Amino acid sequence: MMKADTKSHSSEQPSRLALLGANIVRDNDNIVSDMGEEKVILSVKNGKYYNLGIMGSQIWEFIQEPILVEQLIEQLTEQYDVEHNVCEEQVLPFLLHLSEEKLIHIRV
Repeated sequence: MMKADTKSHSSEQPSRLALLGANIVRDNDNIVSDMGEEKVILSVKNGKYYNLGIMGSQIWEFIQEPILVEQLIEQLTEQYDVEHNVCEEQVLPFLLHLSEEKLIHIRV
C-alpha cells in the first residue's frame, strides 16, 4: 500500500479491538496529488512525501469523512475479493502507520 519505511508501533497506539471501533479521518493539512490511480501526499507538518499505492489511495478516498475502521474494512471486502481477516491484517497496520506519520486521525 504505502511506500514508506515502516517502524514499530508505540505502546500508545490503540489495541486491535479498539482500533476496529475507532473513527478515522484524514488530516487535511496535507497536499495530495493524483498520479494515475495512486495518490502522492506531501505532509506539510513533516515535509515528507508518501506514495499510497493503488489500495492505499482507495482507502484514502474512503476516509475523506470520518468512518469507523470496521466500516472501512467492510467496504473494502465488498469491493474487492478479499477475506475479512486478511483485509483486517493488512489495513490495520497501514492505518497505524498513517497515524504515526500524522496523515490521519484516530479517535477511539
